[in-house]
This record gives sequence, C-alpha cells and structure tokens, in this order.
Amino acid sequence: MALEKSWRWFGFGDSVKLTDLQQMGIEGVVTALHHIPNGEVWPVDEILKVKSAIEAHGMRWTVVESLPVSEGIKTRNNDCHRLIANYKQSLQNLGACGIDTVCYNFMPVLDWVRTSLHYQLPDGGEVMYFDYATFAAFDVFILKRPGAESDYPKEILDKAEKVVRSMSLEDQENLARNIIVVSQGFIDGVVDGSTPDYKKSFLKFLGTYSQIDRDQLRENLSLFLQEVVPVAEESGVNLCIHPDDPPFPVLGLPRIVSSQDDLEWICNQVDSIHNGITFCTGSLSVNRQNNLEQIVEKLGSRIHFTHLRNNVFFGNREFHEYGHIEGDIDMYPIVKALLKEQIRRKESGRKDYRIPFRPDHGVKMLDDYTRSANPGYPLIGRLKGLAELSGMQMAIERELKAM
Repeated sequence: MALEKSWRWFGFGDSVKLTDLQQMGIEGVVTALHHIPNGEVWPVDEILKVKSAIEAHGMRWTVVESLPVSEGIKTRNNDCHRLIANYKQSLQNLGACGIDTVCYNFMPVLDWVRTSLHYQLPDGGEVMYFDYATFAAFDVFILKRPGAESDYPKEILDKAEKVVRSMSLEDQENLARNIIVVSQGFIDGVVDGSTPDYKKSFLKFLGTYSQIDRDQLRENLSLFLQEVVPVAEESGVNLCIHPDDPPFPVLGLPRIVSSQDDLEWICNQVDSIHNGITFCTGSLSVNRQNNLEQIVEKLGSRIHFTHLRNNVFFGNREFHEYGHIEGDIDMYPIVKALLKEQIRRKESGRKDYRIPFRPDHGVKMLDDYTRSANPGYPLIGRLKGLAELSGMQMAIERELKAM
C-alpha cells in the first residue's frame, strides 16, 4: 500500500481550497490552528471546526504541522512551566478530537532559512535558494550581529563583503526582511514585521540564546520530551520532530536535529513509539554526511510523517530546492525503504502502519504565477511532485510484490 497522500493546507484563507484537495485525491490534510497565538492552548471547539470542515470533504486531518514549541520552552525561561502545561493540554485536546500525529520543531528563533525566495531555473520555474556567502553578508554586514565574524571562515567573509558591496540598500533591506519576516510569517515567526525596527527585535531574540550552547539546548529538549511524551502517549498522539533547516548552525544558534546521531539521541530520550521524527529529505540531505536510506532503515519505526522533496547542491553549504524526483537526491531507494517500513509495520500488527507523506515545497510554474501562495508552497509545482511521487510508489509496489 502506498504512503498516505497528504497536503499542507494553511487554513480557510489558503488559495488552495479543500474542494481542490478533494479533486486531487488527497487523503490526509496537514494543517494547524495558525490563528491561535504561540504558547496558548488549542481549544477543542477550534480543533473540531477545522476537523469537521476537512472531513466534510472526504479527508482526514492527518498531521498537525505544527504545534509550535514556544521560545520560552526552548530557553526554559521563567514562563516555561506554564507554556509546557499549555502544550500538554493542547495535546490532550487534539487526542480527544482524534488527531493522532503532531509535527513540531526545536529550532531556535528561525524555523528555516533561505537567501532567495525567487531563484529562477533555466526553464523559467522558481525555487528557493541558500547561498552561504549571501547569508554571511546578511549576518555580518546587514544585521550586524555582535561577534558574527568569528562564525565564518575568511574565504566566506571575503565573499560576503563582495556580496554586500554589490547590493543596493533596497536589496539589503529585502534580504533581511525575507529572512526575518517573509519566510517566517506564515509559520508563527518570532518577529511579525509590524515592529518598526524588526532587525533590532530579532537581535534581541538571538540574545536570549547567548548562554545556551548545543549541550544546553539538548538538555532543554530532553526535559521537554520527558514531560510531554507521556501525555502524548496517554492521548494517543504521535509526536514527530522536524529536522533543522538547514542542518548546520546559523546566526550563532546551536543545531541539535541535523544528523542520524541526533535523531537516534532524541528517540532514546524517551523510549516510546510516541516520541518520533518527521523524515524530511529536503532538510536532512543538506548535511551531506547523512545517508537517508540508512536513516529510514535504522529509525523507520519512529517515522510518523515524511516530507519528500529534492535539492541541487553547489559545494560549501550552497543549494537550491528543486522538484521532487529529480535532483541530487536519489529518491527511489528512499521511497522504497519507506514502503518496506510500512510492510514491516503491517505485518507486525501496528494499526498506524501507513506513513503520511506530503510533497514538500515545489517549483513555482505555470498558473502558480497568477496565484497567491506562501513561499515554497505553489499549487502546480507541488501537484506535479505529488503525481511523480505517486507514480514512483506504484512502480515500487509492483516490484516489491514480485519479489
């Protein structure tokens, strides 16, 4: 049986409607209560409102993406215990409403980072790009984060200086706003852009991590998991952490979900099937040391959700997103490993043997240029990826049955 066909939907204001998803053959909708402020309890009536609308179109609310982990939990500030209590209550409410999978991340301050949201491919399509030297130019010369120079090798700093010299003041402002505000606004970012000096506010958030290194952030995640996983288990909810994007330190912030070792460490903090991972090929592949097929084979039982997309790499921490089955990631063995994991689960008697997948991001193309969409989430580009990945699964399933 193929992976559960799902789609990220940004609620009733999304330009892609539930009726569209129904026509596309989507089985499970991936969404969140974006109107509920971070750290507040998700009320049952609000959960049921969204759930009922999805089910009225013949689909199910398959994954919450995301139930945000507040910065106060990540830093364990004075408000931490209230925030964790609210998180537990939200998990209980979701479980009571029959929502069984929650994706979350533990990335400090920034959820994900790209330096261009509109990189043009030779065929005219648009994707998102990350250039390390351009990011260093933002960090060192535009944001002017104290001590930022020490985080980059000289060759990158030299390139960054050339980059910033080639930019107009308007270009510099657009780069900063894209990184801090535009790319984060639809996923509950810490700075919403309404602040007059948003760069100053952003630096203040970065400063809250001045005494938090990789070991301390790991400890904070471990304490969080020890408190919330038992509640998730009681509520019938599978938690699945999303990898760092990109999977290396940025802005002096530690990264703790970037490798197979990190994922194994996380799973070992609370030995429960409800303490799982979101397997994101786009994020994990940027760490060129990661063997994605091996991660599935090693940690398959803990994969509760998967994002499938491709990248093209250009050397030192430079890449652009691509489509889904074409690019520098060999998607065939990864999808095959995921389908084999489903077979193992079904044979072992697991009821949750189907793994929801969604085509993650996509190439902006065709009619996408006439539609509004969040960065990385065009309709046509993702639908193309959905079709390609569905066809690949059908072929692999036939191969597995013939073995």
